Amino acid sequence: MANFYTDNPDLRHHLTHPLMEKIVALKERNYTDAEKFDYAPLDYADAQDSYDKVLEIVGEICGDIIAPNAEDVDHQGPRVENGRVIYADKTQENLEACRKAGLMGMAMPRRYGGLNFPITPYIMAADIVSRADTGFENLWGLQDCAETIYEFADEAQKEKFITRVCQGETMSMDLTEPDAGSDLQSVMLKATEQPDGTWLLNGVKRFITNGDSDIHLVLARSEAGTKDGRGLSMFIYDKRDGGVNVRRIENKMGIKGSPTCELTYKNAKAVLCGSRRLGLIKYVMALMNGARLGIAAQSVGVSELAYREALAYARDRKQFGKAIIEFPAVYEMLSVMKAKLDASRSLLYACARYVDIYKIYDDLAKERSLTPEERKESKYYSRLADALTPLAKGMGSEYCNQNAYDCIQIHGGSGFMKDYACERLYRDARITSIYEGTTQLQVVAAIRHVTTGTYLNLINEYNSEEIKPELQSLKDRLVAMTERYAKAVEAVTAVEDSAYGDFMARRLVEMAGVIVMSYLLLLDANRNESFKRSAEIYTNLAEAEVCKHADFIANFKPAEVEIYKVD
Repeated sequence: MANFYTDNPDLRHHLTHPLMEKIVALKERNYTDAEKFDYAPLDYADAQDSYDKVLEIVGEICGDIIAPNAEDVDHQGPRVENGRVIYADKTQENLEACRKAGLMGMAMPRRYGGLNFPITPYIMAADIVSRADTGFENLWGLQDCAETIYEFADEAQKEKFITRVCQGETMSMDLTEPDAGSDLQSVMLKATEQPDGTWLLNGVKRFITNGDSDIHLVLARSEAGTKDGRGLSMFIYDKRDGGVNVRRIENKMGIKGSPTCELTYKNAKAVLCGSRRLGLIKYVMALMNGARLGIAAQSVGVSELAYREALAYARDRKQFGKAIIEFPAVYEMLSVMKAKLDASRSLLYACARYVDIYKIYDDLAKERSLTPEERKESKYYSRLADALTPLAKGMGSEYCNQNAYDCIQIHGGSGFMKDYACERLYRDARITSIYEGTTQLQVVAAIRHVTTGTYLNLINEYNSEEIKPELQSLKDRLVAMTERYAKAVEAVTAVEDSAYGDFMARRLVEMAGVIVMSYLLLLDANRNESFKRSAEIYTNLAEAEVCKHADFIANFKPAEVEIYKVD
């Protein structure tokens, strides 16, 4: 029997990071929930034991059911009948297994039937599920939409909808439209208030993942005559009320088990979530940050599978009398794949821990006044989460695509055939750097943390931590890389030209990203020697990237931006 959690000790390493003790104590309100729920932990060790057991169940279901089903799901896919989505047979089997195991609503409070998990172990489950079947993660992982209901809906709505999610109902976020993709302020789905306080929704949504879900979060225009984001509100639509039909399912390159739908709303009854006019400005921003962390986890899961498939094939395939893993050209590729995997996973869980702390403080603030120290901590971790989320999503998804590409390359001609999982993996990987905000949009989100010094300050904090003597040479190299990065930032910002700054943004963000990931791997190696090899290899890669970008910036004249413009 396969288990995708226990066969990967790196996951346990991240789950037991020193910051987790603080996170769990805050999440469990110093373990007072044990007085109300017999399955609540008594202390930190008890909580970790609970996470372990649940993740073992996730790993077992993924290894024994979801992964073996992935090929059939890819071939059969979902279909539309009478305006409703019919999942592939094996997708239904996957969902039923997750429901029976109680794996829906994992991060929701116990009073609604959830497990009250912090974000970090929940994201770890998403990492594991993505390795099993990338497309299925889009169905299972959309339970995260319940977080938006928990944060912004009223108590009656929480009781009604979150309880159902914890019981196994599915969710979707209906944001994009035919004329409003990334430009969500252009959304025109019309919301009309009724005398009883409910709303009727009319219009079309497109590219909606799991669009025939049980419960939808819908971005719609509630303020007549408006054309920007200030006229948009968030609504909750219940499929039981009718009014929404699936016009078609998109015929996609990959993630075929996940139905991407075009929806028609015709007087669909819905309820307002939170306050009017804050749909895009506040609620979608929170929703998207959670979704981007989920795609970062999905990317890491894909990278994990790509590396494992490539490694297994390289060990088994023989050419010229020996296994191809013995050829430098192949083992160099594998070592780089592993380093990128480890780096993106370290970044993912660092980000998840920062998200955990500030979100728990936000939740605590609804129960009592935070102390000045708690407010300071909340603001600090919120800023770090905001800075690392676009890095984790942007760079993690790019590494995922690179690893999927290299996986096929190591398979050679066989990798181009549907006989091997890497062909499906390659198709599934491609979307990760596109949906929930392209890599280019992640750069837009990240660049302000370059110019305001968030990344540099974080790097300096990492640098201040004591490390073992045998790792000092790596740290010295990172210090030199940081100096080159700081000079490059100073050179770009000194020009005071927005077009030039935008042109150089990707290079600056990538420099910050590779240095941050190098430090995270260094700190991982400091805790666990098994990460030393990846830390060394990734530092080599990062050093080359920093030098390349720094040299480009140093030798580039701002006026030369014009020659890159395409007519």
